[in-house]
Amino acid sequence: MLEFLMCGLPENVRRAEQMGDWENAISLIDRWLRDTRISEVQRQRLEYERFRIRRLLAAHPYDEAEALEKAREMIRDFDYDEFYRLIDEGCVDFILVNKKRRFFERFVQNIAFARPEYKSRMLTDPEEEKNRQLIEERIKALAHGSAPKTYRVRIKLKATLDSPEDYFRVWLPFPKEGFQIEDVKLLYMSEENYFLADNDVPQRTIFFEGTSREYIVEFEYTVREWINRVDPSAVQECDVDDFLGEEPPHIVFTPYIRYLALKIVGGEKNPYLKAKRIYDWITSRVRYCYVKPYATYENISQYVAENLKGDCGFQALLFITMCRIVNVPARWQSGWYVTPYFVSPHDWALFYVKPYGWLPADPSFGGARRYDEKLRSFYFGNLDGFRMVANDDFMKQFTPEPKFYREDPTDNQLGEAETHSKKIGLETHISVVRFEGWEV
Repeated sequence: MLEFLMCGLPENVRRAEQMGDWENAISLIDRWLRDTRISEVQRQRLEYERFRIRRLLAAHPYDEAEALEKAREMIRDFDYDEFYRLIDEGCVDFILVNKKRRFFERFVQNIAFARPEYKSRMLTDPEEEKNRQLIEERIKALAHGSAPKTYRVRIKLKATLDSPEDYFRVWLPFPKEGFQIEDVKLLYMSEENYFLADNDVPQRTIFFEGTSREYIVEFEYTVREWINRVDPSAVQECDVDDFLGEEPPHIVFTPYIRYLALKIVGGEKNPYLKAKRIYDWITSRVRYCYVKPYATYENISQYVAENLKGDCGFQALLFITMCRIVNVPARWQSGWYVTPYFVSPHDWALFYVKPYGWLPADPSFGGARRYDEKLRSFYFGNLDGFRMVANDDFMKQFTPEPKFYREDPTDNQLGEAETHSKKIGLETHISVVRFEGWEV
């Protein structure tokens, strides 16, 4: 869907962006678009760059004074000197806009990921901490052999639009049956005019067309804790041809990623153990951090390999890319992390070994638990039941197709909206109505 990102930007556009002269970059893009010599792929790349610039600037809302104040609000006893020292040490995310720094919307949280000593100084929500501890106990129980459970979950999803337009097209994520999800039921929709995509589409949505500025959906699904007992000696040669190739721009066998994958795997021939070596490398070396909108990156897996940091989806994409390089089929899975108390977007991966079939791997959840080897290893081949799956592939189009670039052209966790004339944002609120099978 974004194959045109294989084409780089003209040198003068790239130079203007590096200098933070974004207005000039857009002017240069417009000039290039009037040049009759450019190819169709280059035209698409340049048009997308105008969209990418808008997303990038929106993701950096704070000037220097506002960023310092934000850090003081969220970190106890934070001072001026610390702020600039952390900037000099590369621990604060910013871009240049007209030669002045503009700071990433979640730069404060990323300070704690980059420097663990700051975690104790970060202001936290007591309810979030209580929830984290409850979930941690369940994961520990599974990692130590507790029998897996099945949960029945009911979700209410509300999307609100803020636009003066009077006609809207809205896509909201909807659960896919398969793997760990079954018995999906649509229970309520606020609008009669809707279209529910088939279960076999890669990114499943429920689509609305109308004049309402609020859309509500309720659905239920059953999810099982996905526990596997794999005997590596029983693993056979791969018999799957799909999910082995490149998918530009984010799953590309670049020279560096190919070098890393082959170096990590070494002489190992067993597909399961190949994937395990890749998982071990990522969970031990890549640091979690919040990232800018996915649409602003040109090659996500390359970014993670070079910077050794990234969020859940970034780490999953590097895992998928490396697995494919060493002939282990690997694919995407994403949606939400759902507990009885909260819902949050989340991404992970699947890999295939015969005769066990598709197995889950969640590098970011595993890496976050590197302090406990049982918990870190648990997320290779196993998965907790706190999931809603809406997507089982990456960079795939909706049904029906939007007219404009999506806010996230790669994944879908919070929905998309547009009018007759333009792309618009939406505010999504997700709540857990019922979570059967959970015991506090």
